[in-house]
Amino acid sequence: MTQTNAVRICFIGFGEAGQAIASGLREAGAASISAWDILFPQAEGERLRQAGASIGVRLAASAADAVRASDLVVSAVTAAESLGAARSVAPYLTGQFFLDINSVSPGRKQETAKELAAARYVDVAVMAPVHPARHQTPMLLAGPHAGTIEPLLREFGMKAMVVGPEIGAAAAIKMVRSVMVKGMEALTYECFVAAARAGVTDAVIASLAKSFPALDWHKTIAYNLERMASHGARRAAEMEEVADTLRELGVAPLMALATAARQREMGRIGKQEKVHGTLKDGPALLGAISAAAREAL
Repeated sequence: MTQTNAVRICFIGFGEAGQAIASGLREAGAASISAWDILFPQAEGERLRQAGASIGVRLAASAADAVRASDLVVSAVTAAESLGAARSVAPYLTGQFFLDINSVSPGRKQETAKELAAARYVDVAVMAPVHPARHQTPMLLAGPHAGTIEPLLREFGMKAMVVGPEIGAAAAIKMVRSVMVKGMEALTYECFVAAARAGVTDAVIASLAKSFPALDWHKTIAYNLERMASHGARRAAEMEEVADTLRELGVAPLMALATAARQREMGRIGKQEKVHGTLKDGPALLGAISAAAREAL
């Protein structure tokens, strides 16, 4: 694999992350991209199929069809499906690189690698939202094959960095970081929904600005609430993996589990039309979330 346009890339899972990375790679010169998603044969998979067609991705008939002629497999499924997705393609792997970009614990990554003895497994942690950077979103790589694949990814313009030879090292960084990042989102909800109901939002922001002057609190509130409302269900599943990571490290995941519960609640709230319609309007979003949460109680 010396020329990027000759590398045959396959995506297992073609949701937001898979589509974003695939579209970026296509524009970066990847000539052969295939994809498989368990939703493809179903009516609800029409949106995914249309996205693939617009990007120029070959829609495979099965997981086996997707990986057989590939050089590089990218697993981009939900956290809950990561191990199952790996098992579904394991019989058809013959030395391909397998990039596991799923947000799961280090232990899950290590377990997955054991299932893929015929592949060159790489633990990958995606360290920021995939939009707008797409394939250039910063990623961490770990495992014995990370150093081999890193130069190729950089040829595609990807911002990949090797963090160690042990599978799980990249996942550990992302999982532990998520305690803070997603925990801050959950705290934003509790703090500012309460502040809005008490009629003290401006006063609370002014007080916090004195303690944390580097933050634009109006933007931070809007961003954190939008992330939870748009992606709460997925982020809740990721926080459950964070909880598993903490347990693996001997740390009781008290805050992580509470964050997962709040993220899941926000995922449900975010689906409501009156909330969804305000996602790009910070002040209106806070009010809509507060009202929806009150009704849910």
